[in-house]
Amino acid sequence: MRPTSRAALALMTFAVAASMHPARADETCNSPYLSNLIKGQEDYLYVWTLGVPGMGDGSDKLVTVDVNPRSKQFGKVIAQLPVGGRGEAHHAGFTDDRRFLWAGGLDDSKIHVFDIHTDPAKPKLVKTITDLPARSGYVGPHTFYALPGRMLVGALSNTKDHGGVTGMALYNNKGEYITKYPLPTSMGGDGYGYDIAINPAKNAMLTSSFTGHTNYMMDLGTLIKNKTAMGNFGNTMVLWNLKAMKPEKVFKVPGAPLEIRWSQHEGDGWAVTATALTSKLWLVKKDAQGQWQAREVATIGDPAKTPLPVDLSLSADGKGLWVNTFMDGTTHHFDLSNPEAPKEDYAKHTGSQVNMLSQSWDGKRLYVSSSLLANWDKKGADNEQFVKLYAWDGKELKEVFQLDFAKLGLGRPHHMKFGAAASQRVAAARE
Repeated sequence: MRPTSRAALALMTFAVAASMHPARADETCNSPYLSNLIKGQEDYLYVWTLGVPGMGDGSDKLVTVDVNPRSKQFGKVIAQLPVGGRGEAHHAGFTDDRRFLWAGGLDDSKIHVFDIHTDPAKPKLVKTITDLPARSGYVGPHTFYALPGRMLVGALSNTKDHGGVTGMALYNNKGEYITKYPLPTSMGGDGYGYDIAINPAKNAMLTSSFTGHTNYMMDLGTLIKNKTAMGNFGNTMVLWNLKAMKPEKVFKVPGAPLEIRWSQHEGDGWAVTATALTSKLWLVKKDAQGQWQAREVATIGDPAKTPLPVDLSLSADGKGLWVNTFMDGTTHHFDLSNPEAPKEDYAKHTGSQVNMLSQSWDGKRLYVSSSLLANWDKKGADNEQFVKLYAWDGKELKEVFQLDFAKLGLGRPHHMKFGAAASQRVAAARE
């Protein structure tokens, strides 16, 4: 069989398996194919951090924070692992066995593979993959989405013109390239990429769209003033047939739809996204005729002020959604009891700039990080660089601790993932 055929067969087989055994742990944004899941209190927070010239060693690094309240080191950095250089550290994702964390650089297109299983408190860098541009023609590895024995890597750009037309590359868990899947430029598609989210029970994969290397490496103030550059943002989402790994439908979703979140609640079959430039929530769901549709369902903040929604976290029951808006530093909560008509019921200013957020499965803890992109972060006093933990009681976010990554000489904290001590993994495996 050709590599593409083998990949499609594996996806088809495990799509059925995952639909029978839905994930019930970790963050709701993780791939449904993860095993060795965290089912209780997370022990560690892995923070993929951008290096800053003159700050500490100046390198991108994986920072490990102890987040178990029973630990004597609670709220402290217990390990940092530089990768040797600055490549615009951005997103990371676990392999399906949850033993390794893949993390990418949007500028140098390197993919660093960390062993977070042997000693979860002290990850090890075991491999750096450098062949993405040469093998696929794509640059800017952004989303790392676990498949059975494989990793689907969603890119943001290409080697030809550093624009937004791109695709996804498939690797095996050893880091060996298998094949690629271009994002459609036909069917009304713009070919742009960003996030990946799979619902095996619906045989559905969704992808969203952002912008290319030329834009995301440009100073934000310069970018906003450049009308041509501002026209080079994605305005589509794509529905894929998961088993066939082929695009079936392109949705028009104006304003750069970013993170995609499928509801994990049993019986739900819908997903949400937020558009960065137009500040809207969109719902992807089948209509009364059984056809997939995407439509705008809510507004986030004041779109006239361009709050710039960046990250989403959907509760495990599908009834609550957290949204961070970067420009005004606000963390919003929406009641999604009726996903057709979300209502904002809480908001808190959590920093001068806020970007990523990670919610525990039980919904009681919310982690917030500050950095978006090195050239998009704010200047001067507003250039806060932190990780904060908040407790959520259903009514109010209360700060538990914060780490100033600038004062600690670590850099700009971006993507966060949970880790568990070996004892917890064993307990989870027995359940």
